[in-house]
Amino acid sequence: MRVWPGEPYPLGATFDGAGTNFSLFSEVAEKVELCLFAEGGEETRVELPERTALVWHGYLPQVQPGQLYGYRVHGRWAPAEGLRSDPAKLLLDPYSKAVAGEVRWDRAMYDHAVDDADGPPDGADSAPFFSKP
Repeated sequence: MRVWPGEPYPLGATFDGAGTNFSLFSEVAEKVELCLFAEGGEETRVELPERTALVWHGYLPQVQPGQLYGYRVHGRWAPAEGLRSDPAKLLLDPYSKAVAGEVRWDRAMYDHAVDDADGPPDGADSAPFFSKP
């Protein structure tokens, strides 16, 4: 899948008539993957190639309105410092304008074992249980 550098602003997903620019702010990310979902739930991951200051961004010329997506953020796991980056967990775009589907609660929705909040990440993929913009 082709991805161009895109622009850092505006934040969120912005369609320009030909494709969509994706832009996400993160102070802690070391890498950000944009996850695109097909109707059957199949996931395609695209690494956002650019970072301007603390904003990760990329432009996908083929993406049209209605595309379901989310983000996976790679970074440090240090709960005592408030850092809980876990790419197994799909994240909503905080700038999305709409969300499709319903949340189905499952242990995979937690970033850690339910009985060990300061333990290691559990690694279970949350995407099948999550709403998507």
